[in-house]
Amino acid sequence: MTQRPLLIAVILLGLAGPVAAQQRAVAVTFDDLPYQASDADLCDPVRAMALTEDFVAMLRPLDTRAAVFVNEGKVCEARRAVLLPALLDVWLDAGLDLGNHTASHINIHRNTVEAYLADVDAGAPVSRAVLEARGRALRFFRHPYLFTGETPEKKAAIAAGLAERGYTVAPVTIDNNDWMFAAVYRQAEAAGDEALKARIGEAYVTHMTTVLDHFEPYSAELTGGREPAQVLLLHAHTLNRDWYPRVHALYLERGYRFVRLDEALADPIYDHADDYVRANGVSWLHRWTFSEGPPIRWEPEPPQWIVDAYEALN
Repeated sequence: MTQRPLLIAVILLGLAGPVAAQQRAVAVTFDDLPYQASDADLCDPVRAMALTEDFVAMLRPLDTRAAVFVNEGKVCEARRAVLLPALLDVWLDAGLDLGNHTASHINIHRNTVEAYLADVDAGAPVSRAVLEARGRALRFFRHPYLFTGETPEKKAAIAAGLAERGYTVAPVTIDNNDWMFAAVYRQAEAAGDEALKARIGEAYVTHMTTVLDHFEPYSAELTGGREPAQVLLLHAHTLNRDWYPRVHALYLERGYRFVRLDEALADPIYDHADDYVRANGVSWLHRWTFSEGPPIRWEPEPPQWIVDAYEALN
């Protein structure tokens, strides 16, 4: 689909909306860098760079101030030393921040704490080097799958290991299953089905609206009626390349200003206790709600036809 009308609409909306009226705040984050794409794409320098540059070109005029989280092992070892720094520099040149998402997107539930922390370490060298070349540090860590440990012992050991390494954990408050829509979108893309791509994209934007309808009042219950600064979880894939501008416009329409991750994390809500220990990954709003005692109210699921299409792929 054509990006220009979407970008123009977002930019005009941003100009039309008075900044003073924007009381809400959101930090946008993108996981699974360099990209949710095939191994072949990520080891082909031309294809990998084109995917990266197209995505960043979409983001650049929107001033998202996003943080992006890297799986360094996604790029094949033979290309990693040269290709990965070049790809990450594209993101940094656009004013975005980098965080560690482990080397391999490891699943803590299937591994020991020692293996998990080794994968954290393996996910840092290139990201740290490109940041240090600009006088910056690798600060943030995002748990793959939002899994923090399925036992109290594992969770505590991982938290201690991350703290020893100097990481600030990047929680998520607005989770939304964008990866499910993206997988179905990639199939439509491969088939050259533009009508289906448009249907999936429209369903995605509608779903993101219902997700906000849920999380805005839900988050306010933890703060005495004040909506806290949110952290939005998204992923780097072709669905967001084509449709994130519509999501961005949705947030502008609802009075959000886009802030950097460290500014969002300064909100007092991020000091809440997290006593949630389960073998699944959930929004920190659910974790804090669980810790304080009320029942969790789960966010809306994607439409059934998306769920069915996704399950047919797996």
